[in-house]
Amino acid sequence: MSRLGNIGGRLYRGEVSVDFVGRKKLWYAISGLILVISIAALLIRGLDYSVDFKGGTVYQFPAAGVTSAQVSSVVSAAGGGANPAVEEVRGAGVPKWEVQTGQVVFSQSIPTQDAIVKQFGLTKQSVSVQLVGPTWGSQISQKALEALIAFLIVIVIYLSIAFEWRMAAAAFVALAHDIVITIGVYALTGFQVSPATVIGLLTILGYSLYDTVVVFDKVRENTAGLLGTRRSNYSQAANLALNQTLVRSINTSLIALLPVASILAVGIELLGNGELKDLSLVLFVGMLSGTYSSICIATPVLANLKEREPQYQQLAKTIALRAAGGRAARKVKAGQASVGGTGASGGTGASGGGLPSAADDAAGDNEDVSDAPTDERVAAGRTAAQSPAPRAARPGPRQQPRRSSSAKRRPGGKKKRR
Repeated sequence: MSRLGNIGGRLYRGEVSVDFVGRKKLWYAISGLILVISIAALLIRGLDYSVDFKGGTVYQFPAAGVTSAQVSSVVSAAGGGANPAVEEVRGAGVPKWEVQTGQVVFSQSIPTQDAIVKQFGLTKQSVSVQLVGPTWGSQISQKALEALIAFLIVIVIYLSIAFEWRMAAAAFVALAHDIVITIGVYALTGFQVSPATVIGLLTILGYSLYDTVVVFDKVRENTAGLLGTRRSNYSQAANLALNQTLVRSINTSLIALLPVASILAVGIELLGNGELKDLSLVLFVGMLSGTYSSICIATPVLANLKEREPQYQQLAKTIALRAAGGRAARKVKAGQASVGGTGASGGTGASGGGLPSAADDAAGDNEDVSDAPTDERVAAGRTAAQSPAPRAARPGPRQQPRRSSSAKRRPGGKKKRR
């Protein structure tokens, strides 16, 4: 537990590190696969828009002890259409049903309302009828698209001014990544797209952008003066910044996801279809995608863009050469240490497979005696035994003190008395 508690500090100090930037090809492959599936689902299945977008008639009424098949047959027989969308809205008390049919005028909806009242024993006031025209839905779609475009433009301009255009481009890629994945999940699962979905989509874009800006701010701090210090390349400094903010990003995402997951569970299990479920679903999917993109997509894309600059390319080469020199020096030291250990244990450099030792060099000044024939080796041994030992070097003559000219003329070196 103590190690888990200190993981944030160790990540911040660089004692442990996860190489997110170095594994960018893996993250790109995962995101590419998800994006391909999302786009394919969007093109093949499409989105299931709610009545607010496509228009139609909605009937809501309480009824106990009935099934969706019974409700569908009653509405279809009364002229509500061949395949009405029937969904049970769970809640306290008697279950409620919501039926969506095609667009009709108010006079055509009255027979369907009367059939529901007669079949399930209800009062006419308990069956609500809502008619939604396609004009209102098209206006919502247009306004939502305009809001999304304006949001992206403002964000790119702000990041270009506050940071730089490369960070703005990386953040834009991450936002587009989140939008496509979220829409693809809706296309795969068949959930309806309602106005609450659009609101939630804009919300998660802001959340994802917040997490990305936090990481980029730390990247800017770590890379300030990087060309002068030359301690690491841009990718290494960006990866350190990502690890330093990793725990904060994960904690923020978990704290935000827990209440959203609770709302989603309550909306699906108890409330059924409704605005609360639509909002919580898009928030849950978007927050997961936003957390992933801010860690595994935005920063690696930024590192790719920065590493293309000439000064950072030169810096990367310098760091690579320095690292290669350090590895070579360590290998040489390791080889010398192994040779020294072998000599101390009584082995030779040749037998140990390392460099020859000093004793081996002294023994083989002219040639290797062990390679000569046996008789020659014996003769060489006798000659070495019969040769006299070298005499010790005698000390040289003692340095005499310098004499004056008058002292040189006297035999005893004494001066003449006056």
